[in-house]
Amino acid sequence: MSDSRTDAAAAPDPDAASRVASAVAAAPFVRIFGHADGDALAACGLLAVALRDREIPFRVHVSADPAGDAVAVETAEDDSSEAGATDADAESRTVVVSRGQRGPADLAVPARGDRQPASVAAAAISRELGVDPDPVLALAGVIAAGETPGGAGSDDLLAAAQAADLVERRPGVAVPTADLAADLAHSTRFDAPFSGDGDAARDLLADLGIPTDSDAEIDEEMRTAIASAVAVEAATADSAAPQAAESVGDALRPYATPTAPFATLGGYADVLSALACEAPGAAVSLAFGAPGAVSEAVDVWRDHAAAAHAALDSPTTGRYEGVYVLRVETDRPSVLPMVARLARVFRSPEPVALVVTDEPVDGRRRAALAATEPRGLADATATVARELAADAGGTPTQATLDVAGSVADGELIAAVREALDDD
Repeated sequence: MSDSRTDAAAAPDPDAASRVASAVAAAPFVRIFGHADGDALAACGLLAVALRDREIPFRVHVSADPAGDAVAVETAEDDSSEAGATDADAESRTVVVSRGQRGPADLAVPARGDRQPASVAAAAISRELGVDPDPVLALAGVIAAGETPGGAGSDDLLAAAQAADLVERRPGVAVPTADLAADLAHSTRFDAPFSGDGDAARDLLADLGIPTDSDAEIDEEMRTAIASAVAVEAATADSAAPQAAESVGDALRPYATPTAPFATLGGYADVLSALACEAPGAAVSLAFGAPGAVSEAVDVWRDHAAAAHAALDSPTTGRYEGVYVLRVETDRPSVLPMVARLARVFRSPEPVALVVTDEPVDGRRRAALAATEPRGLADATATVARELAADAGGTPTQATLDVAGSVADGELIAAVREALDDD
């Protein structure tokens, strides 16, 4: 059974954080391989800051298949050593950050069998290294993992953030900046008729009598009105599935973050999820507080979100037992995981959403899957990859596939459905 299987909860290993911390503290170099999702990216940022503060050299690599990439690098080094080459990193340590497959890596974050978010595990490792983790970054990772701040082992992080006045619950919608119209249009915390349409978002605010200037004063009554309007729009959209009314609640009554790079925890999580797919290095720059990192991250997020909403604008859909399929038009494969998540949370009447490009992109057909509960998606896509000589990666709740363009979309869909049934 693959180690991506986490359907059955396991008790967290109380010594996992100290073991990882001890290993990396003694290493001359640390390689961090993270999965391309917002939670893992937050964890990579936390680990990078801790290693920097401890003056331990490191490198961060984020991809859809971090375990496979880690194996490839270590195999190449073994081959180099056998050929007599000098390897300056012979005693280096490899850390795989993912809630999915970890491969043979001896250092996994979170530990195998532990279902807590990677960001929570990374915060614990940071403390073991003697570095106080940024609770706001960690909590943003918790939200990106689909969990609630204070839950999934993050209660101490929320308490620390509240004690330091770093977060404060307030009415409104979880967005990353003060530009309400742009943020409502680009947010991927919800799926509404105005999503992807800046003019429609501005019209919604105008109808509510709410100013759209980024420096305008927005009081609690206005924030409540915005939240109510967003909830109604998302729940009553023509494409909305029954769970949309509950799902949109995750974007409401956000935790404001007055001293953080972004306006709310949910907005921070949204940006991290986009960066994971487009520019993971920018997230490490954010964690380091690099000049210009915030504006760069916002630009990447808005570009990513616009493309994701455009892909979700008019999909061709099909419903099968257990799987809701969306064929989408896009030349941006990087947005498919986001499209799949939005489709599953707000549109899918089935437990798994499968998004497939209707035409090959750069000679390859791409797909992404999403589920709100562990469904062994990484295992299923690995099975399809073996059958179709494809590339795959993911976790129990999200996964991607990259197959030859000669594979018809129907053939790919059938292979995924069969793999999910067998799993």
